Amino acid sequence: AGRADGGHVGAAGGRDAAGAPRFDQPLAAGSYLWWYVDALSDDGRHALTLIAFIGSAFSPYYHWAHQRSLGRGGGGADPENHPCLNAVLYSPGGRGPQRWTMTERSRSALTRSASALSIGPSALSWNGRWLDIEIDEMANPLPRHVKGRVRVHPPGLSRFHVALDAAGRHRWGPISACARVEVEMQSPALRWQGSAYFDSNEGDEPITTPFERWDWLRAPLADGSTAVVYDVQPKLGPERVIAARFLPDGRAEPFEAAPRRALPRSSWLVARASRSDAAAAAPRVLRTLEDTPFYARSLIDATLCGERVVAMHESISLPRLDSTAVRMLLPWRMPRRG
Repeated sequence: AGRADGGHVGAAGGRDAAGAPRFDQPLAAGSYLWWYVDALSDDGRHALTLIAFIGSAFSPYYHWAHQRSLGRGGGGADPENHPCLNAVLYSPGGRGPQRWTMTERSRSALTRSASALSIGPSALSWNGRWLDIEIDEMANPLPRHVKGRVRVHPPGLSRFHVALDAAGRHRWGPISACARVEVEMQSPALRWQGSAYFDSNEGDEPITTPFERWDWLRAPLADGSTAVVYDVQPKLGPERVIAARFLPDGRAEPFEAAPRRALPRSSWLVARASRSDAAAAAPRVLRTLEDTPFYARSLIDATLCGERVVAMHESISLPRLDSTAVRMLLPWRMPRRG
């Protein structure tokens, strides 16, 4: 996939042929591409998530623009006119995010090349060894500055890439599931190091088209590898479960997913569940990091591959996202600027 660039393989899945992040992948109308990082400090007190979108998959503005284009006989909305950086910092011991920002911007605010991506005043760059993320955003709904740098150090790169749906129109793959992170924030004033996870998702159509819900988790294991489980329920057909251990060098080893076990619903009544070994104690929510009408992010205690782990976990309800009520609520948290 991709335009001719002098190499044998173009960009796909936000990565080059070696697995390194690549930011100049062409995108069709109505499609999306994102790069995702989450991290937890070594002392367990701090956490963050960062998602750089081209074609903001959860955006009401992108959804409305896409529907307008199709209604007029067009091919759909331009994803490059809907980029954003979702930057979330979680406070020590607090309930919910310390800072949350997701300002969508127009095409004029987007600049990208193979190794660099700028979205308004924020930017991602890859130098062949690590990823730098420069954050310069305003939190919302309370307008507080979020400024600083996050550096992600992958010990190895993964070329694992798999379809999430039967038609192969939505795809996911880790770039580095066993990374380290350095966080240096000026606003708020924070400095910490910890474990990190780095992946990318892409889709050829809106994310609400094929899926009913998914649960996802990633958990560091004692040998330095990371277990990842993607548990997807499409609107039609059987569930799709992807379970793999990713080694620091990027190699992937599939494992048999444990049984699906229920977790308590979020405050917005989003259903949550985790794969956790049947013979072990039931998984439990340690802390809900993010609680929205269609999405919940949590730290959970579970058992995977015979080990008790603390996992980063997310649950999403796509019918909730696709509802008129939620679409109308989202601009309150997700403003759009030119």
